[in-house]
Amino acid sequence: MSGIYDTFSHLWNNSSMKWSVILCVFLVSAAAANAEPRLQRTSSTSSQASRASDKTAEAYAQFLIGHRLAENDDESGAIAAYKRAMELDPTSADIPAELAGLYLQQNKIQEAMTAAEQALKVEPANREGNRVLGIVYAAMSDSGPDGRNNNPPRAGATAPRAAEYASKAIEYLERAIDKPIGEPDPNVRATLSRLYLQSGAYDKAVKLLTDLVNQEPGWQDGPMLLAEAYAGAGRSADAVALLEEHGAQDPRLLPALAEFYEREHRWSDAAETYARVLQRTPRSLDVKTKYAQSLLNAGGRENAVKARDALTEIVAARPTEALPLYLLSQAQRRSGDAQAAEATARRLIAQNSRSARGYYALAEALEARHQYQAIVDELAPIVARTRGKGDEAGFDPGVLLPHLGFAYQELGQYDKAIATFDEARRAMPKDQAVAAYLVEANLAAKKYAAAVEAARSALVEHPDDLHLTRLEAQALRHTGKADQGIALLESAMHSHADDPYAYIALAQGYVDADKGADAIKVLQDAQVKFPKDNAIAFELGAVYDKQKKFVEAEAAFRQVLQREPDNATALNYLGYMLAERGERLDESVAYLKKALQIEPENGSYLDSLGWAYFKSDRLVLAEDSLRRAADQLKTNSVIQDHYGDVLFKLGRYNDAIAAWTRALAGDGDSIEPGDVDKKIRNAKQKAGRK
Repeated sequence: MSGIYDTFSHLWNNSSMKWSVILCVFLVSAAAANAEPRLQRTSSTSSQASRASDKTAEAYAQFLIGHRLAENDDESGAIAAYKRAMELDPTSADIPAELAGLYLQQNKIQEAMTAAEQALKVEPANREGNRVLGIVYAAMSDSGPDGRNNNPPRAGATAPRAAEYASKAIEYLERAIDKPIGEPDPNVRATLSRLYLQSGAYDKAVKLLTDLVNQEPGWQDGPMLLAEAYAGAGRSADAVALLEEHGAQDPRLLPALAEFYEREHRWSDAAETYARVLQRTPRSLDVKTKYAQSLLNAGGRENAVKARDALTEIVAARPTEALPLYLLSQAQRRSGDAQAAEATARRLIAQNSRSARGYYALAEALEARHQYQAIVDELAPIVARTRGKGDEAGFDPGVLLPHLGFAYQELGQYDKAIATFDEARRAMPKDQAVAAYLVEANLAAKKYAAAVEAARSALVEHPDDLHLTRLEAQALRHTGKADQGIALLESAMHSHADDPYAYIALAQGYVDADKGADAIKVLQDAQVKFPKDNAIAFELGAVYDKQKKFVEAEAAFRQVLQREPDNATALNYLGYMLAERGERLDESVAYLKKALQIEPENGSYLDSLGWAYFKSDRLVLAEDSLRRAADQLKTNSVIQDHYGDVLFKLGRYNDAIAAWTRALAGDGDSIEPGDVDKKIRNAKQKAGRK
């Protein structure tokens, strides 16, 4: 008989004909109970049946009274009516189920669970009983990682873990929406969908939420939950498309869309979306911070300037907050003001010297200014003081080790650089960049066998890393195994056919092996495949230059600058190439000045400008630029050689000898030691030295 109660409950909750239903059901039941039988009842069985029918009819009546009282907010009266109905008809599952629902409304959790469990003993598939238990367990699954809840299912019972609660909730709610009368309760489906997300059942969540979002267009959480389900199911593109569609109509979804763009590393889209959010909430400093972060991640000088301006406002409003200060230092550095970046980093350190973030920002600012000794002076004591005490001191020195190692390397202190990178490698064994730094330090120290070993060890962990493969190839060439290195790079290009860097790495390997024509062919093929990739065009220009195909080289660099006018590396290469050939020196100087506007203290760019001045016989200007470059990059043989040339021409023979001596002791790249030695002998004669 419980199906009649269930049908009634559906009509009661979903129809405007409640009182008609009450009247009809009551009259029919009463008639069935009181009408004279058409046939003579002579057996005791028929008498028992009659009494049972009387109780059932009265149970229906009490059931209806309970509904009416509950509707009029007389909860105690409704509970009493339901209990009387249960006594009259203990075979009905719907009566205790309705009682359970009423208890749940009153937040009487134990009573609700007891009544619901009683309903399910009679009828395991009872929808309302399953709904009540599902809702209760769903609430309990959100109670925290220890499973505690203000309303435990049983006094004194050990609470199960949240995952167990969620599993039970899913089981009950799935029964509650299975083959319902009419449309399933959207609240139940929403709760179930959240549980699917919580338990990682993303495909089920997608199926349930897709229908629910379409049927409930005003449900703001729906698109967001469906997007999370898509993302969990590995369908990020569907998640973004969904939020783009709904965000066009509902701007409240824009923050979620921006966050999904961040997950996909679509930084420009994220920044643009946060800008739209700021139009609605211009005073939200949290949104403005996310906007600035997205701009910085998107890259480019223009974005860095926008981020700097936004972060300046944030820091003015929140002067002691660490993250905006750190980001402001980054933005200042990337927008070309390394001095301001250093000042902001020092301000951050002064506010919280127990955080590595300020020292990290300081190291980057000093690197931008090529002040490598300053980096050592700042970081070495901090790393030594906190080594092995990261947790105790609240300071992780590991993040500073790569900067310290790089500074040692630039200062020519290769053993210290290798030791520092080796320590960083042990601290961060999974970090591919740190592994590459260790290989590069060994290459700089001319410890080629160690470089090969370090590269191979790292490639065991990261077999598809193209940069590590390129470094191994370089190390192999220096050990006399250039062919093995080329074979590695050729194999890498075939297995990474959609990665432009694979072609660049192979081209560089060909150039190192004096196979310039092969390098050009690889890069020309890559240009066809990746026509808009500036890195390929730049590399092609560099290879053309090495092959003395200057017209083609210049055309390649101009192609880069046409697409990216502020590409400082291309400006420097083109300017230096013209200076080296002694051609169009005014034009060369213009390119190099522009590069230095972008990176004012770049030692390589200062050397290029000084060399252009030297070629145009502007010796005072040349000496100034080359001195600054030589002071920065003491182990760069070419720069020391250039500085020696200008000093010699200025008649400063002893200073020239010192510079050329540093050139011979430096990295040895791109100089002929015999030529430099000849210059030294000539200068000694001029200086009257033996």
